[in-house]
Amino acid sequence: MGFNSCMFDAAGTVFPIFFGIAFAFIFGVIIFGAVKSIREWNKNNNSPRLTVPASVVSKRTSVSSHMHSADSAMHRTHHTTYYVTFEVESGDRMELHVDGREFGMLAEGDIGMLTFQGTRYLGFERG
Repeated sequence: MGFNSCMFDAAGTVFPIFFGIAFAFIFGVIIFGAVKSIREWNKNNNSPRLTVPASVVSKRTSVSSHMHSADSAMHRTHHTTYYVTFEVESGDRMELHVDGREFGMLAEGDIGMLTFQGTRYLGFERG
């Protein structure tokens, strides 16, 4: 047995173990994300719908881009997530995810009635 056969045996043993660990890690991350999303959805559904006086304090966006191939060509897609921070009468602030249309309609300094359920934005009516 020479040096090459020893290296082949080690690679043949190590690669399946490394691949199994990587697969388990990726699968675990996916399951963790799914469970977290389901918990938040359930918590929101069990929270009361509240309408409270609030003001728009700030707005921000988060842009993510993804590369994917189609028809032997690489394509980049972008996705923008919109967030608005509201301040209620007690001084507490909450950042809620809103859709692009609502984001465009709200301006910092707007005062009105915020309707939400848990972490779910339901609407804002200027008043």
